[in-house]
Amino acid sequence: MALSKKDLAAKGEELAAAILADKGYEIIEQNYRYGHGEIDIIAIDRDSNCTVFVEVKSRKNLEYGEPEYSITKSKQTQIRKVAELYLFDKEIKELDCRFDVVTILFEDLSNPKVNHYENAF
Repeated sequence: MALSKKDLAAKGEELAAAILADKGYEIIEQNYRYGHGEIDIIAIDRDSNCTVFVEVKSRKNLEYGEPEYSITKSKQTQIRKVAELYLFDKEIKELDCRFDVVTILFEDLSNPKVNHYENAF
């Protein structure tokens, strides 16, 4: 059965959160929205005591290239803006943070290919 785009994204975000949790990250929020922007996962990396804003990109095949390449400069700018709004919204004044990317390729649904890029941009 083929997954819809929405189901594929949800499955990817669920898998990414589980992988990050297995690495010792504490998941703070998922699908944080502010205006028209969204951050897929907000977590704390306990090793570095750093708040991590995570963009998750899932694809079912390579028809449009590797999922990494879909995170354009404009997408990075949008994620940064939403992260700043998150800090404003939560009244957080000082915080070490970084931006990670998790890509998931679901060519084989039972064995997806996952990459985690720390401090990706």
